[in-house]
Amino acid sequence: MKADKTRYAGTAAATAALLAAYGFFQFAYPYHLVRREQMNLFLFDWDYIGQTYGGNGWLARFVCDFLEQFFHLPVAGPLVIGLLLTGIGAVTYKIARTFLGKRPSLGVAAVLYAWSFLRETENLFSTRYTLVVLGYLALVLLALRFRKTWMKLLAAVLLLAFGAWSLGSPYHRYYGKWWGTPVLSYDKVIGLDAELARENWDKVIKLSEKDLHFTEASYCYNLAHAMKGDLPRVLFSHSQNGVSSLLLRISTDRSAFTNCLAGEAWFQLGDMTLAEQSAIIMLQASPKHTGVRYLVRMARTSLASGEMASARKYLGMLGKTLFYGKWARQALAGKEDSWLEQTRPKLSKTDFVHYSTRPRNVLRTLLEADPSNALARDYLLCLDLLEADLDHFMEDWPQGPTNVPAYQEALLIWLSLQDKLDQETLSGYGIPMASLDRMERFFQNPALYRNSYWYYYLNATEED
Repeated sequence: MKADKTRYAGTAAATAALLAAYGFFQFAYPYHLVRREQMNLFLFDWDYIGQTYGGNGWLARFVCDFLEQFFHLPVAGPLVIGLLLTGIGAVTYKIARTFLGKRPSLGVAAVLYAWSFLRETENLFSTRYTLVVLGYLALVLLALRFRKTWMKLLAAVLLLAFGAWSLGSPYHRYYGKWWGTPVLSYDKVIGLDAELARENWDKVIKLSEKDLHFTEASYCYNLAHAMKGDLPRVLFSHSQNGVSSLLLRISTDRSAFTNCLAGEAWFQLGDMTLAEQSAIIMLQASPKHTGVRYLVRMARTSLASGEMASARKYLGMLGKTLFYGKWARQALAGKEDSWLEQTRPKLSKTDFVHYSTRPRNVLRTLLEADPSNALARDYLLCLDLLEADLDHFMEDWPQGPTNVPAYQEALLIWLSLQDKLDQETLSGYGIPMASLDRMERFFQNPALYRNSYWYYYLNATEED
């Protein structure tokens, strides 16, 4: 009876440990593991495996990369981490029971489990560390299974030598810090990037809408609304940090996170050159310069641009992955998906130097290539508004009426400066006379109209 209670208590403790780890990484920290998958690459190719996983620590590196390819899956990633951490606790308990009582052993196991758990939450951490710790603990437990002391010592020497060869050093600077703490706000930031890549626009809006005072959050919020077709309607519903809230600059002197975000808008707009620049910078920033997400982006930009030699290089690698292989092999066979069919007409037909610091030139070139590119049109007009450049706004205006409040407000400012506020002119732009009355009320008390373009323009021109 006592043995049964002990066994049930051990099972309950292990189950609680597994559920705690799984629940945390599934619900409270859902994007932490996704980031690792994006920065990782595992190919089912013997030549690649032989060249990549040679030398000390080969087994730990191999298993780590194999497991991390599952980390973008909602259930699989947290479950893998939960099992590894629970394994550390369980093996530690069995080792401690050789020397200590039940309660002290449970305490030692809980401490090592908690330590490993917290380290798993560290931003630059590698799952390889957890595997190495579990591996060495398992080898120690195996050595303790021998009854005679001399056999235990001999087994320990041989098994630890095997561990040094297959698992590598129990500590390496690559593993990250000695101690980690979860930063929920950072996981939310990673989530913005992950959901942008997945094109889950509603989730992007939900993740960013409470942090719009941050430029990157405002950028994501604006891009998500642009993809839903209502960018100009929501652009001035919150404060904007100038052009950066619309298009981020791509540069090696900026953070990896910012550069990663910066390429997303250009990718959707149809400028493959700037999207590719962003992906190249992110490949350089990934630990082994082989982040699978950025290889996919390089393959897609190359396909869209017609650079088939480059596309075949990336697709050849991706064709040997578990989750991107089918798409890559189909693309290599010449099968075009709907995205490619929609994107190619958007591409610029002229050769010019693309600078993310000169977004207006790029946007105008995109519109020259495809005047029906509504996303590029909205971005160009909103760019003019954020720069408070109404002359360029009128130059870029497609003519005709509009029912978008921000555009009407910008037109009213320009028309007032030209002294053209007559009813005939206003009706040509689709502006009702009531909007003119509203503008007069704005100048009487601007604070009541903080969500208008008038308020933004007034502040922008006063700063100048």
